[in-house]
Amino acid sequence: MVLMVLMCGVMGCGREPAAGVPDADGVTKVKVTLNWVPEPEFGGIYAAQQSGKFAAEKLDVQIMPGGAGAPTWQMVAAGQAEFGIASGDEVVIARSRGADVVALFATYQTCPQAIMVHQERGMKQLADVFAGGGTLALEKGLGYTRYLEKKYGFGSVKLVPYDGGITAFLADANYSQQCFVTSEPLAARRQGAKVRVFLVADSGYNPYTAVLIARGEYVRKNRPVVRAMVRGLRAGWAAYLADPAPANQAMAQLNRTMENATIMQTFAEAAEAQRTLVAPAGARSEDLGKMTLTRWKELAGQMLELGVIEKAVAAEACFEGNL
Repeated sequence: MVLMVLMCGVMGCGREPAAGVPDADGVTKVKVTLNWVPEPEFGGIYAAQQSGKFAAEKLDVQIMPGGAGAPTWQMVAAGQAEFGIASGDEVVIARSRGADVVALFATYQTCPQAIMVHQERGMKQLADVFAGGGTLALEKGLGYTRYLEKKYGFGSVKLVPYDGGITAFLADANYSQQCFVTSEPLAARRQGAKVRVFLVADSGYNPYTAVLIARGEYVRKNRPVVRAMVRGLRAGWAAYLADPAPANQAMAQLNRTMENATIMQTFAEAAEAQRTLVAPAGARSEDLGKMTLTRWKELAGQMLELGVIEKAVAAEACFEGNL
């Protein structure tokens, strides 16, 4: 009896395997923590789960929704989740602070961050926003806002804090604000506003966005699991791009921040708005999520020049390119 107790203590008799360790059937449980609530920017993740793409890779993936300010890279760095979703500039910030966080898959090849204006103002390019007066709502201090300030200057506009909504925008024809192309512009149009959107990426600041991350140590020790996760996610995004409706339905049931009457229409519109940002023209399904050293070098250099980070970060260490 004593021997049996000792053996069970060593071998884990009767216990479920720890997260990240295959069970008797070879299935590995992992967690992925999101930086926002279930919405189309995570469509490929939910599609991979809902359609069995993760299961086909022998993965049991627990998706943990987030919210505003969700500390996803910190959670991943602390080992609270095997995987997380963060922005490319957050990866650079994390590594500048000594966190062993690496990017594995970049959902958005073009960053969806943008500035939206009223169409009747007749603006043709992003530079017009900063030369045209009026009010501009921005969250200061972020990498892209520092970049815009350096490139265009804020002297001709009245800056106010971004409040996360569109009420002020709808009330003032001379009001412009930051946005995600998959969110605020769609909401404003549903309210009858005629909106023009300018991608920040077109100005030269284009970090990969909605990036799957993990600890470098975890990647090195669990490369087969990491590769399976990336394969499953890539297949999930291919499925979502082909037909977003099933995953949208699954996400709609989990999202409690939007009205039930309009959520499916909103998700359908968002899925279409982000399509070319996820899969640029000519991209093949096997290209989804892939990243280049050139892009990471550019981003790390920009962030150092802008003072977002205090010391240089090796671009090669920011991402895994052979998955």
